[in-house]
Formats: sequence, structure tokens, C-alpha cells
Amino acid sequence: MRRIASFLVIVVCFTTNSLFAAERARPNIVFILADDLGWSDTTLCGTTTYYRTPNVERLAERGMTFTRAYSASPLCSPTRAAILTGLSPARTGITTPNCHLAQEVLTTTIGRSAPPDQKSIPPVPPTRLKREYRTLAESLREGGYATGHFGKWHLGPEPYSPLEQGFDVDVPHHSGPGPAGSYAAPWKFRNFHENSPGEHLEYRMAAEATAWIEQNKDRPFFLNYWMFSVHAPFDAKRTLIEKYRERAMPAAPQRSPTYAAMIESMDDAIGTLLDTLDRLQLADRTIVVFTSDNGGNMYDEVDGTTPTSNTPLRGGKATLFEGGTRVPAVVVWPGVAEPGSRSDAPIQSEDYYPTLLEGAGLSPAPEQRFDGVSILPALRGGALHRAAIYQYFPHSPGVPDWLPPAVSAHSGDWKLIRIFHGGERGAHRRLLFNLKDDLGERRDLAADRRDVVAALDAGIETFLADTQAVVPRPNPAFNPARYHPELEGKVKPKAAPAAKVAPSASADASDPALLGWKARQYRAAVRDGVLTLTQDGTEPFLGVAPGKLAEGAELRFRIKCAGGNGKLVWLPASGKSSADPARLVEFVVAAEEWTEVRAKISARPDTPGIVRLFLPARQAPVQLDWIELVADGKTRRWEF
Repeated sequence: MRRIASFLVIVVCFTTNSLFAAERARPNIVFILADDLGWSDTTLCGTTTYYRTPNVERLAERGMTFTRAYSASPLCSPTRAAILTGLSPARTGITTPNCHLAQEVLTTTIGRSAPPDQKSIPPVPPTRLKREYRTLAESLREGGYATGHFGKWHLGPEPYSPLEQGFDVDVPHHSGPGPAGSYAAPWKFRNFHENSPGEHLEYRMAAEATAWIEQNKDRPFFLNYWMFSVHAPFDAKRTLIEKYRERAMPAAPQRSPTYAAMIESMDDAIGTLLDTLDRLQLADRTIVVFTSDNGGNMYDEVDGTTPTSNTPLRGGKATLFEGGTRVPAVVVWPGVAEPGSRSDAPIQSEDYYPTLLEGAGLSPAPEQRFDGVSILPALRGGALHRAAIYQYFPHSPGVPDWLPPAVSAHSGDWKLIRIFHGGERGAHRRLLFNLKDDLGERRDLAADRRDVVAALDAGIETFLADTQAVVPRPNPAFNPARYHPELEGKVKPKAAPAAKVAPSASADASDPALLGWKARQYRAAVRDGVLTLTQDGTEPFLGVAPGKLAEGAELRFRIKCAGGNGKLVWLPASGKSSADPARLVEFVVAAEEWTEVRAKISARPDTPGIVRLFLPARQAPVQLDWIELVADGKTRRWEF
């Protein structure tokens, strides 16, 4: 009996030690995702002489550069979802960067209407990454990995944040589309503050990631470093801006010193991570992936020009042309990818999950499927045999080189774009380009190579059916007299996608961007997660009807303005016009810095009421990051 017991102990110990050894042998994974970084924004492909990215070059010297890497989408949230799930935006339904909106929408629906100058009606996408999808972080954590997310998320707030999607930690735990306000502190985050005045966000994020690596250096770790850089707002260190201002050439396509400075700070952060891996002697057993969520930004303005140029590619962020989806990509994989090598194999965002899972020696969950493939054959220097790759973008944002709702297919040198119902009598319209001969996509060969069009279009049809995509439908309200095909690809007026304008003093309805608040005698606009209010009357205020409030209710908000005194007034919903002094609370806001204000609401118990917020500095714009109402132990939050 003792022999049997001893044998069982030996077997258990051997098995435990073997599992521990296998876990220890698994490579660490660092995934660096830049935001809005275009294919020509690094020195990897020889397309820029203005920007400097020595640490991206360090990555290339250690691994394989992919010259034909594609994002899943020309916009950020769809690509982020694709990286985490290995699934196409066509399947998840996340096709726009709307995951910071207050409305929780989990299912794609068929659009109801479109303006009469549009031939198709786009679908209405979800606003959250559903937790039913098994994420890369969940798979790796179950395989013994420590998992940490640092930086931008933009796939939904709690309960859809990184902490509910497989990550042990999330810094700065922010669900918005960007840093909003400035890269230089003070920042707009709810519970993440600067260590020093003017601290730069990307340098701080790199420091936080470094500290986390040090804490987890003795076990396999997955660091998901999703940079805020180089997304708007466009600002950078003054010294770097001046450095690039001296080098700028007025006639060059890339000439924004601010954007160039932002790229250098991004590159410095990458260098910090590489230095950490070297110092801790982890580089030889760490996979590093570097790529971008979509092409370079060609529709905003900074320094009197566009942020960047994707030349020689056509278009940029929010377009299905190459400038919108072809992105820089390097994979460092010690013992697998030859240092300093290059590959022209077409890869896409959906490929990283199955590739890293295989590299970690882990298997997909039962019934789990991917729209991507493992690119290990290409990383080992061989050919990558795959079908076409697809990008699904059923929207038309109206940026330079925009297209109506469309889907694209890449196969070999060919690229087909199907424009949904863009032809005559509701038929689809197709564009065909040979990228080997025409990288700038200027010569449409659809009429000359109908055989190629038919083959690729059949693949698109199979792809849409397989992913069960909710596709655009013909617009019954389409009016040919209102249709102007010559405006396709031309910049639409700046008004709508960048800022949502709220009603002025005389309006009764509130803009959805204000999330239920009403701006009275204010002009209001929401951009990059910040509500900006400009006085448009003699007594402007924000108002909301929260219903009944118990004693001790408190309104909190984060504000930036020229400073001064403000007041919070509670009025009974019966319409009493004069403010009862007992229902009025005054507060003071510091000048020109983000300030969190807390004001008690002196409400009548069990009486429905209205809250009016009279803000200081009425002659200058006022910015609000968020507003919170704390009552009865519950918190209601409006995050713009």
C-alpha cells in the first residue's frame, strides 16, 4: 500500500512539475497597438524622410516586417475587437468606433432610413464587445498567463471593460475614444492622475507597463499595450514640436511638426518597453507584435495641414482604399522569425489571435472558430497559403477619398471593392485594382477583367454569408435628382462627424450627445469625449430632471474653464421659477486646469425636481469631461 501511495505521490509531483515547466516555457507576449498610425508614418517602408522611429527599427532588426499588413477595418474599435476575438467586424457587428456611447447596444440591426442622396441604408452596429466572445486574454489567462491591459480600450465601459474581458489589470481603466483634452497632464481620467505637472501620457503609460512587467517577470505574461498615440488631440512636447518645425518642408506631404513630435514620443515609449525586456533578460523569450488599428488620419487638421500623408497609398483613416487599412507591422519572435527579415505575405488583424495561441502551445476552446489564420508559416520564412482577406466597412463618413458602404477583398495582386447597391437599379458597383502595378489605386480595371471581378465577388458573397453579416439594403427613399456621384471621395462639410451640436436657448429637445442634459443659452459640442459649452444668452445653464432625490445627493463633475464662481440649483418639477436660497449651492472652479467639483444637492425629499448647473467663465468656452450624480448609494454617470 505504501508503495502505491509513494508511486502516486511521484506521479503527481512529476505531473505538477511538468505542467509548471511547460508553463514556464511559454513565451511572454507584448502586443503594441498604435492608434491611427499610417503605413507611411514609420521608417519601415522607406516612405518618409520627415518622421523618426528608431525604436520601431529596433523591432524590425529583431524580427519580421510585414509590408502587406492590414487592419480589420479603417476605424479603430472594429480592429480592436478583431484582434481580441480573431473575428471579422462583419461577424461581431462592431463596424464603427461608437463603443464609448452611453447606449448599450449588443446586436446589429438593419438600418431604417438614409438621406435621399444615398443609394443604400447602412446597418446600426453594436456599442459594446459582447462578453460571449472568447478573447485572446481569456485564452492566455486560462493557459497560465498574467494579463495586463494598458492604454486605450474603446470597446465598452463596465461590464465590458478589460477587467471583464480577461485582463487582470487595466490602466488607466478608461472607456473613451482617446485621452481627450491633452497628452500633457492634467488628464481627463476618472481615477488616474499625474505624478508631476505636465506629465506626458504616453511616457507614463510606458512606465506603468514597465512596472507591471517587473512584477510578473517570473511567469508568462501577456502585456496588451494599446497606445493612445497618435490619435487626436494633437499636442506634444514643446521641445519636440520646435525640433520638427525646423525640419518641416512646406511642400512635403508630411509636414506637421506636432504630429511628427507625437510619433517620436510614441517611438520613445516603445523603446522603454524594449529596454525593460533587455534589462530583465526577457527579450529572448518574448514575442513582440507591433501594428496599428487603421491607416493614418487624413481628415483632421493640425499646423495648417492634415496630420499626416499616406503617400504613396490612396486615402486614409475611414476609407477602404489602401491608406485606410494598410498598416505598419512587425513581429519579433525569437527562434521563429529571422531577425531583420521581411515578408510580403498579406496578413490582417484577425490573424494575431490564432497565431499567438499556437505559439503559446494552447488550443482553441471547443467550438471556437476564427476568421483569421495562423501566420506562423510566414514567420518561419515560408509561404502563407490562404484565401482572400476581407475588410467590411458598411459606412460612408465623408472624409477625403470616402466611399459609400462597401466591402473589399484582397487576393494576390488584386483588390476588389464592392459598393453596396451603388450601381444602377439597386445593383452593386465594383472597383478592381492591381496593387502591384497601381499601388495608388487610380486605375479601375473592373470593366477589363470581369473574370477577376467575378471570382473575388463570389468570395465576398461567401464571406458575408459565413459571417452572417448584417449588410446595407437599398434605400427606398433614394432620389436620383439628389444624387451627385461627382462628390464621391470629396470631403463633406466639416459639421457632423467631428462635433455634435446641441440645441440653443430656444430649443426644447436635447442633442443625444448630451446624454439627457439640456443646454440652455449655450452652444454645445461634443468632441473626443469632451463637452464644450459656449455662451449664447444672458443666463446659460445645463439642466436635467433626475426625479426624486433623497437627502445627501451629490453632483460631481470634471470641468476646465477660465475659472470663477458657479452655482447648482434644485427646483421642484412643478415649475417654481425662483431659486429657493435653501436649494442653492455655490462652488468655485480654478482657472485653466481640470478640476473635479463636488456639490451637495439640497433637494426636497420625495419631491421630483430639476437640477440646473450654472457654470463659471461664461464669456469663454467651458469644457466638461463627465458628470456624476450620487444618490441613495447609487451612481449615475454621464461620460461625453
